[in-house]
Amino acid sequence: MCPPYPFPAGVGSLTVMCRSIRPLFNLQPPAEQAEVEAAALQYVRKVSGYRQPSRANREAFDRAVAAVAAATRELIDELVTAAPPRAR
Repeated sequence: MCPPYPFPAGVGSLTVMCRSIRPLFNLQPPAEQAEVEAAALQYVRKVSGYRQPSRANREAFDRAVAAVAAATRELIDELVTAAPPRAR
């Protein structure tokens, strides 16, 4: 079972959030685009509450996945660290 995480003040009480999205920064070999896209999909699924969106929501869902993947790739590419890369 996943631990409960509190919402920010004024947003709600408690929710359960599984940590199925793995860290992608500072890996050897580096994270592949497919891993970035899988993490983006998991994030959008969690936020939207949809495993598969309806036809009416498919375009918005797909745009969100693409935007999150792009932001994730940009973040991974721009982060710096003195730590050695983590082995997979």
